[in-house]
This record gives sequence, C-alpha cells and structure tokens, in this order.
Amino acid sequence: MKPVVRKIFLILLCAALAAGLCVLLMKSRAHRQLITCEGLKVEYADAHRFVTEDDVKAWLEREYGSYIGQRLDSVGLDRIEHILNEQSAIAKSEAFTTEDGLLHVRLTQREPVLRFQKGTEGFYVDDRGYIFPLQEHFSAPVPVVDGAIPVQCAPGYKGPAQTEKERRWIEDMIAMMDWLRKSKTWKEAFVKISVVEGGNLVLTPREGGERFLFGLPEEVADKFDRIGKYYEYIRPAREEGYYKTVNVKYDRQIICRQK
Repeated sequence: MKPVVRKIFLILLCAALAAGLCVLLMKSRAHRQLITCEGLKVEYADAHRFVTEDDVKAWLEREYGSYIGQRLDSVGLDRIEHILNEQSAIAKSEAFTTEDGLLHVRLTQREPVLRFQKGTEGFYVDDRGYIFPLQEHFSAPVPVVDGAIPVQCAPGYKGPAQTEKERRWIEDMIAMMDWLRKSKTWKEAFVKISVVEGGNLVLTPREGGERFLFGLPEEVADKFDRIGKYYEYIRPAREEGYYKTVNVKYDRQIICRQK
C-alpha cells in the first residue's frame, strides 16, 4: 500500500472509530436518562463502623431530599459528597451511580487514636489532633484518658482545639501515647491515665498501689526513665504498698510520699 493511501486509510479508520465512540456515548447517555435511582449502597474504605447505612440515609433525606426515583444523570453527586464530608466521623466520601439503578457511597472514616472523657462528655481525636464526637453505634478500641481534660469544646464539636495551648496539649498527649505504644517496657504497664488540674497526668500501674504524678505530657522519655529507676532502686527497699505517690514531674527528681 502506498504511503498516501495508507495515510488516508488511517485517517478514515480513526474517524470511523471516533464516530462509533460518539454513537456509543450518546446511546449510553440516552440509556441512563431512562434509568432512575432505585436504592443506596454504602461501602467502606476501612474497618470502622462509626457510620451506618441508616445514618447516611438520614443525612441525605434531611439535607439532600429524595434521590430515589431521580434519573441517574440528574443525581447531584457533588452535593451528596459535600453533605457527607460535613459529618464529623467522615474524612472523605465518594458518590457514584451505576446502571443497575444504585447510588453508591464509599466512605473513609476518621481514624481515632485517643479518646478523652470528661464526666459524661467525651470526644475522639485523630493523629492530627482533629476532634470529633463519640458515635452512637460504635466505640473505637483506643486508649481512654479521663478526668479534668483541659480542652473546652461543646458536645458534638468537630475540628481542631480552639486555642494554641489546648492544641499543644492534645499534640503532646498523642505523642506520649504513641511513645507508650512503641515501648516494650511500658506499653502494658499502666491501666489508667487520668488528668488533674492544669492538664497534669496521674498514672495508675497495673501492679502496685502507688500513683505516679507525671505532670504535663512533656519530656516523656526522661520521666519514664525516672519511673524505671524507682522500680529498680527505691521500691525493692520497702514492702508492697509503702508509697502512696511517686512524683516524677520535676527534672532529675523522684519524690516519694508514703501512705
């Protein structure tokens, strides 16, 4: 085949393919205009179950309106994603429809790393310190810190802590809990971490009756080093339960108070 003829043939072939594709797209579009939305399917990108399908239905019914019976090509997918992304437990959503008449919603939920509990009120934080409320249907298996949490937020609040001091305290708590999680020595050593006035911590060990006055969640490695020295050198010299509190909050000091 001559080069000119070959070129003409290729041009005509490409034009035919493009025309065929346009026809298919037009047919597909026309077909979708005949299909209405018949239902909702919620999918998850993670293992959490903070958000249920009933939650999604309730949010969409309240803020979007009826999507059942809408033509597939007229369902407002961007609006649906915006509505869902405004919910506290959802980090990201993706909405799309399929020709079987279903509206699909794929959810990526927030990953809690820590739970703070102040009386009957509490909240989760993710690894960036983002606050979001406890959820009705699911409780995350994460460490719980209770007591006088030095963070002011209304029930249902979501977002970062509102002052620099509060944000710094949360960040330090997250860093401390991450340090504990990675520690072979201390990971399982304490059954409770409580907060007292000023954001100071009190640690309750799994064994023994003493309480460790830790201070603020700062200089974590140094403070646990002092706790280690207490167990190695001070506690063996006395009988079980001799000390009531062990204060390691001050640099280079271990202050023990007996019962």
